[in-house]
Amino acid sequence: MTEYAHLWLFFVILLGVVLLPGLDMAYVLGSALTGGRGQGMIAVTGMVAGGMVHVTVGALGLAALINYFPAAFNAILLAGALYIAWIGIAVLRSSSGFGNREAVVARSASATFRQAALTNLLNPKAYLFMLAIFPQFLRPEYGVLWIQAVVLGIIIALTQAGVYGSVAFVAGGLREWMQDHPRFGIRLNRSVGALLVLAAIATGMDGWRGL
Repeated sequence: MTEYAHLWLFFVILLGVVLLPGLDMAYVLGSALTGGRGQGMIAVTGMVAGGMVHVTVGALGLAALINYFPAAFNAILLAGALYIAWIGIAVLRSSSGFGNREAVVARSASATFRQAALTNLLNPKAYLFMLAIFPQFLRPEYGVLWIQAVVLGIIIALTQAGVYGSVAFVAGGLREWMQDHPRFGIRLNRSVGALLVLAAIATGMDGWRGL
């Protein structure tokens, strides 16, 4: 396999992973539906920042260390599950739906960025990708490993920005429509909250069984 084919294969696999609905996408979606495209794009930057931390961890070999100590990975799963559940319950308890004109968005840009980065850092899907896929594309025959890690990191950042940015853009437009259809916004609000709680339960069960 040539070096360029190697990178294309990485991109195709990564794109499939990022396109799968998950916690990161749900957070970007919720941010855009609540605060508009601006808040959604800030959430995207937080996701990209979290992704770069994952790349750094993978390049330093800490992901391999977690692979040798499964209990550490299970602890991450449980922490992620609790965080997902906390967000889901907060959404379910909200008295207003997405796009409500009376809803006041109290989160600052920095708070949205921090929560997005933390969401990505506690996302089990990201750890599974870094453990199972990322190390397979760091190959000595293609040159210096840290340079390869930087290239793969750029591919990850651009893919996240493209996919999640598109979600934020579309959701921001949907928010304007929901301002004229408040009942739909409330139903969507409850659905997102319920999905997050269900995801937390599934993730928590996986982590608990591994302890």
